[in-house]
Amino acid sequence: MNLSDSWAAKQPAIARISAAEAVLGSLRGAIEDGHLPIGSRLPAEATLAAQYGVSRSVVREALRSSQSLGLTETKTGKGTYVVASRTSGDLALGRFSARALMEARPHIEVPAAALAADRRGEDDLETLRGILTAMATEDDPQQWVALDADFHAAVAHASGNPVFEQIITGIRDGLSSQSETINLMTGRQRESDDEHRAVFDAIERHDGDGAAAAMGNHLAHVASALQEIFGTTERTTTHGRH
Repeated sequence: MNLSDSWAAKQPAIARISAAEAVLGSLRGAIEDGHLPIGSRLPAEATLAAQYGVSRSVVREALRSSQSLGLTETKTGKGTYVVASRTSGDLALGRFSARALMEARPHIEVPAAALAADRRGEDDLETLRGILTAMATEDDPQQWVALDADFHAAVAHASGNPVFEQIITGIRDGLSSQSETINLMTGRQRESDDEHRAVFDAIERHDGDGAAAAMGNHLAHVASALQEIFGTTERTTTHGRH
């Protein structure tokens, strides 16, 4: 039995509620405390799932967020390895970092929301309304994250500007990864639902300034959640409509 297997064998089973968050917290704590040093290979997903008393999908979700935090790296066919003892102060989200996304999103999604309020059609409202209804009752984190991305893409589509729509499509995977990690670590899924609803309400009533303000407020809360994850006081600026 290697060092990481020995450590895993001592960990208690975790309740199913907020299981992925608990698994991630346990792994992150062990890495930051040095119980799982840099270079060590984590136990297999099945081993971790059995030890924590959760499903492999829960473990997989926690490992994705651990990799986004820059603590681990999963190599196909080889396993997951510890690559850092502290978070880097940013999230690695595929081609984009969380910092890069948050610097860009206000300049894309705030004006897109304003245009959507001016140009939206009934089909756009029906699509957005359906997404919000599904999000409000969705308990599966992965499905909710997909719906979250659908909402932002639908707002960009409703803007009638193909540039905004294409940009959101291009960064969609990064948005999903960011949303998954934020919700896992801060539990703000229902708060996001309320913020999305405010954006929709403004779009529905053709209130461009209100839609821009609501989207800006949502992105500001996303930025605050990232600050909470990294324990930093650094502010990410979110711009309103000009």
